[in-house]
Amino acid sequence: MSATTRVLKTLLPATLLAGAVSIGVTGSASATPPGIPDTGTAKSELAALRVAPEGPMTGYSREEFPHWGTVSGTCNTRETVLKRDGTNVQTNASCAAVSGSWFSPYDGKTYSAASDIDIDHVVPLAAAWRSGAKAWTKDKRKQFANDLVNPQLIAVKDTVNQQKGDQTPDKWKPPVQGYWCTYAKMWTRSKSKWGLTITQAEKGALSDMLGRC
Repeated sequence: MSATTRVLKTLLPATLLAGAVSIGVTGSASATPPGIPDTGTAKSELAALRVAPEGPMTGYSREEFPHWGTVSGTCNTRETVLKRDGTNVQTNASCAAVSGSWFSPYDGKTYSAASDIDIDHVVPLAAAWRSGAKAWTKDKRKQFANDLVNPQLIAVKDTVNQQKGDQTPDKWKPPVQGYWCTYAKMWTRSKSKWGLTITQAEKGALSDMLGRC
């Protein structure tokens, strides 16, 4: 068993383990989040999700979802995803990325500074709160916010992530339409694995996006 696997077992429940300037070019992501299902599986998972209205934001704060958790040594979840999703990433003694490049699949561009990159919660924390996470323990919300096993975390351009905010797929989709299929697969898998609900509008948007696969 690798050191990373041992750390992930402590961080996640056993049931889940199985330059500030755009370079301005498109390319392929050097890494993708784990656990992205195939199209047929994603469609089956979508069909099985419980449809329900969104709950209120009462009581929500990002502090209810503690992140970023320590993964190994001085490396936290953000730094781990930056290294996973980047190319030729070099880190300093504190595990901060000091060089490398990151392809942002949401906008199809590559960036050369870690400060340009956000780690997106594919299902935003606030959206999870409205669809069932409010009832979870804080420890479970921490596990969700640091999920390295399912396709819940991905390195993307910060401004694109900020445009997304806490919106669901019926209200926001990645600017690159060619990524909609993958995005819908990731969103559906995360909601399925974490037992979250979806709205009827959200289900319709996801079904349309999966129909483009």
